[in-house]
Amino acid sequence: ETGALVFIRNTDRIMEEERKIRKGLAEKGLTAKYSFSDILGKSKAIRENIHMAQRYSRVNSNVLIVGETGTGKELFAHSIHQASSRSDQPFVALNCAALPENLLESELFGYEAGAFSGAAKGGKIGLFELAHRGTIFLDEIGEIPITLQAKLLRVLQEKEIERVGGTGSKKVDVRIVAATNRDLEVEVAAGRFREDLYYRLNVINIEMPPLRTRRGD
Repeated sequence: ETGALVFIRNTDRIMEEERKIRKGLAEKGLTAKYSFSDILGKSKAIRENIHMAQRYSRVNSNVLIVGETGTGKELFAHSIHQASSRSDQPFVALNCAALPENLLESELFGYEAGAFSGAAKGGKIGLFELAHRGTIFLDEIGEIPITLQAKLLRVLQEKEIERVGGTGSKKVDVRIVAATNRDLEVEVAAGRFREDLYYRLNVINIEMPPLRTRRGD
């Protein structure tokens, strides 16, 4: 015989559970802090960028934000997540220039217990796993060492990560918003940035106008 089980759950209870999940994410700092309404610039260039970014929010492609330091790249990354269908899922941000290579790898991908001397007893979950179903913002993406770029490319191609010291892989569903103040095409030509990774990140892009061209902002 075949049959079916029907689970009926109270809508209020489901909403309460979702509220608890969102509260937990906020307490861990895994939520976006800004939205498009927080971007105060009134110049034509910045308004056009906001309009473009709002359109980009509605699709699931990776975004590359290029611009000089201080032009608002991080504000745009937060806002894109807030306006996307992933807004109630984690938003995880990392400045790739802030960590040395070995720490950057374990931060991004996590590590298994005993992976290296001083590793936490039970291992550590990486930022890609934390961002599952949400968005990861990789600021200063141009600073990622060439040796780590292959591992990042695998996340983009296979949608899976492997922890440091691990033998198996884990599936992740993550949208990447990356930002850089470098000209990545120049970096590619110089052999410092993988061309295949560049094209995977640069599916859609936003170029932030320099502040000196929009002094009114």
